[in-house]
Amino acid sequence: MAGITDHGAAELAAAIREKRLSAVEVTRAFLDRIAAVDPALGCYYRVDSDGALAQARAVDEALARGDDPGPLAGVPVALKDLFVTRGLETTAGSKILAGWIPPYDGTAVARLRAAGAVLLGKAAMDEFAMGSSNEHSAYGPARNPWDRTRVPGGSSGGSAAAVAGGLAAAALGTDTGGSIRQPAALTGTTGLKPTYGRVSRYGVVAFASSLDQVGPFGRSALDCALVLEAIAGHDPLDATSLPAEVPRYRDAVASGSPKGLRIGIPEEYFRDLAPSVRAPVEAAIDALVAEGATRVPIHLPHTRYGIAAYYLIATAEASSNLARYDGVRYGHRAPSAKTLADVYMRSRAEGFGAEVKRRIMLGTYVLRAGYYDAYYLRAQKVRTLIRRDFQQAFESCDVVATPTSPEVAWPLGQKAADPLAMYLADVFTIPCNLAGLPGMSLPCGFAPASDGGVELPVGLQLLGPPLGEPTLFRAAGAYQRLTDWHTRRPPSSEVRS
Repeated sequence: MAGITDHGAAELAAAIREKRLSAVEVTRAFLDRIAAVDPALGCYYRVDSDGALAQARAVDEALARGDDPGPLAGVPVALKDLFVTRGLETTAGSKILAGWIPPYDGTAVARLRAAGAVLLGKAAMDEFAMGSSNEHSAYGPARNPWDRTRVPGGSSGGSAAAVAGGLAAAALGTDTGGSIRQPAALTGTTGLKPTYGRVSRYGVVAFASSLDQVGPFGRSALDCALVLEAIAGHDPLDATSLPAEVPRYRDAVASGSPKGLRIGIPEEYFRDLAPSVRAPVEAAIDALVAEGATRVPIHLPHTRYGIAAYYLIATAEASSNLARYDGVRYGHRAPSAKTLADVYMRSRAEGFGAEVKRRIMLGTYVLRAGYYDAYYLRAQKVRTLIRRDFQQAFESCDVVATPTSPEVAWPLGQKAADPLAMYLADVFTIPCNLAGLPGMSLPCGFAPASDGGVELPVGLQLLGPPLGEPTLFRAAGAYQRLTDWHTRRPPSSEVRS
């Protein structure tokens, strides 16, 4: 069993298609591991064992008939709990959606099913994707498999921890300001935020609609390429979906040497960076340069305004998106409410957590008459400047390399009472979302925690131009052939089974 759960999506897909393993055998191994390990990690809110085994049996039956069950045939996948799933409760980590069972699958989920993936269940997350540690959840935090006293990052922390801990071969998350890349860095997994519009958002519970994007977690860049091929592509049900052909990302991963690749190094991302984090990131860049890539110094001067602009734009959009949760149509309804106003006020007061309320209030404030121009409109202008910075940079480089996170995983509770410190954890990932670019985090080494304890994973972030995923996969594939950081697994016997 332990051998099976050590493998990633690409390896398992090949083994199942070649009938070296059956989909049912693989699914049972992951379900057994979840039962043994997840009580200590909290990666899943709910596991759909019956549904997963039924999907696995269907894959095995298709292979027995000689049919093609799809490129992800039998691969066990975890879903962040804001992906709408037919017949399976979807809560977005919030009490206000407790008990909601959707009548349909979102596009990304439907495409995974069509590709033959086995959907294991719904993974833990920060409530409505608002957080950087997975502690802002109505159902308790997920824990980092490398050290269960530490956060796995957020908001897609359950998805990242499930892949890192061998509780899923791949997972889907969403990235609004770093919510795939930052937990990937903190858990030693590979995570990709695609270009805005590359993957449909239909059937994804919204946080900030102009920033949200769906993407994969995997053990390797190849895993992420395989999943992205399955879920990407135009969707007429999403007005922001791009009508662009989906390339074979797997070919980019396998494309060979980084020779000739121009790597942009932005000074702004390395200032005041802890030496323990800087060293593995610089070593990763050195490894690519030694194989023929070229360093190109670049400047992204408006990066320093990214956090401020993001927390005005994102909260304004959240205020609008979350207005629909009113206790009337679905989700939590305050039982003691006697008037319509009571239904609205009490249901929202009882259903939303503190961080969600904080962001709704901030977003509502900046959209008020008299404040819109001073805050929201100005933030949108800064967003344009950040996008222009990247456009200029990509005139002289093919990919931008930075740290993913300014620090390794911190102890549970350390930042919970300090929202600003939590927000600053995404300082390196937010500009990518504001510009709508693709970004990837790769494991590139380990660093000691500032408070002592075990050494913890560090992530290398690669950013590309719009629809530049093939270049990211080329660089990532080259790096992961040169190094073995992505093959490392959490050593704790309490996590490994």
